[in-house]
Amino acid sequence: MPAIASPTIERSDEASLTPLADEGALSLRWSGRVSLTPRILFVNIFALALLAGGFFYLDSYRARILDGRVAQAEREVRLIAEALSMLPPDDRTDGMVDFARKSGMRLRIYDRRGRLVADSRALGARNFQLLDPDKDGWQQDIARALDAAIDTVVGNERDPLYRERAPGRGLRWPDVVTVRTTGGAAGTVWRAPDRTPVVTAAAALPEDRVLMSTVNARDITQTVRSERFRLSMVLGVAALLSVLLSLFLARTIVRPMRMLARAAILVRLGRAREVVVPRLPSRRDEIGMLARALSDMSGALRSRIDATEAFAADVTHELKNPLASLRSAVDGLATVRDPDLQRQLLEIVQDDVRRLDRLITDISDASRLDAQLARAKFEPVDLRRLIAALVDYRVDRGIDRDVTLRFDPDDDALVVSGEGGRLERVFANLIENALSFSPPGGTVTITGNNDGDLIEIAVEDEGPGVPEGERVAIFRRFHSVRPGGEAFGQHSGLGLAIARTIVEGHDGTIAVEPRSDRREGARFVVQLPAGIL
Repeated sequence: MPAIASPTIERSDEASLTPLADEGALSLRWSGRVSLTPRILFVNIFALALLAGGFFYLDSYRARILDGRVAQAEREVRLIAEALSMLPPDDRTDGMVDFARKSGMRLRIYDRRGRLVADSRALGARNFQLLDPDKDGWQQDIARALDAAIDTVVGNERDPLYRERAPGRGLRWPDVVTVRTTGGAAGTVWRAPDRTPVVTAAAALPEDRVLMSTVNARDITQTVRSERFRLSMVLGVAALLSVLLSLFLARTIVRPMRMLARAAILVRLGRAREVVVPRLPSRRDEIGMLARALSDMSGALRSRIDATEAFAADVTHELKNPLASLRSAVDGLATVRDPDLQRQLLEIVQDDVRRLDRLITDISDASRLDAQLARAKFEPVDLRRLIAALVDYRVDRGIDRDVTLRFDPDDDALVVSGEGGRLERVFANLIENALSFSPPGGTVTITGNNDGDLIEIAVEDEGPGVPEGERVAIFRRFHSVRPGGEAFGQHSGLGLAIARTIVEGHDGTIAVEPRSDRREGARFVVQLPAGIL
């Protein structure tokens, strides 16, 4: 019987999706071989590394402070030089000492040959004194070591070491030389033995002399160290919290995923019955969804394995009966000489061969049906035309025992989305099943109606009906309840099982129930989602 042809429409369920479609979007090139835990730690530590960049900012902050302090020292020494220029020559020494005490600087005057003329420190203003790092405590040693380490990390160039010049070697001070050359003011930053900055500045005096100031700017180092300490504390606390949170996040993600991966590996190794995939019912996130999906998949796989093994056992059992009968008949042919008995045995052999052929064909169809339906392309199928064609074809072939076959659908469209050839087999099986159970002169009625969402096709006969205890079992493979007068082996017991598989593959249902008019007989009902023609 030819199938009803219709325009092809792709099936829109998940079975038609290609799993590799998003593989490129999910692939990781450089981090694909790194575990999730170090990746989570790296991401969080990377954010902390950006915070650690504050040390570079502190270095530039220190440089700006020193530049400002040099400029300040140049202004101050210029103002002091101008003030001393206004004093009589005999009062300039006392004025220099007074300015040194008030400003906290060490002031020195050099003549044009670089010889020391006056020194505020020698005159009693001992307000400039460098600290000896060997006499400091271990805390200062640690602080200086940290300063050196940070300067090395940020690439800060070290200032020249501050060393005193001999009284007659004033021209070895670069500031004095610059002032002697340009006549303006100059300043330089030095490094004290304890790594604190020393700022020197020089300005011109009358009579071709130079005034030089020196100050140990320890406050800059203290300010920078204080800020570094605060930043280090913040960074340390943030790093600790980040590591703890990263480990917590890794524990909540990586640990359950490893459990699921181990369970999946055990399933792959063929231990599906031994493996209990954790469902993680308390988790409502994506990990919980994955766990429940894997658990359901494992359960479905276990059921499929059990069904396959049961099917194999049933197939073995069903094949043994005709094979045993066939072997017995063949063995009899070798010994029987009576032509009538030989003819009977040959009829048995032919009947068993036909039975085996029918059985093998049905088994082959049943075993491949699930996979074929998963790959099938669904199209609109008009069940009214399909069933009408089946009824006409069956009537034209002729129906035994004067059984009447009638198709009585309503006026609504009976269109579903599916594979016409498979649906045709469902209704052909149901029609043949109803005809075989119908009594002589009985009627098989096929009805169809559309309630908007579902298309319902019912096949009613006037036979003995299906006992209530058999209404579920008859849809199982190799389970057959046949009419009393039918010869044994005419059916494989797979017809209704195949029909149920096809219907469920179309997201429908099939069931058997008593007739709605309370008369004797069976009523098979198929419900399928309505489609669009």
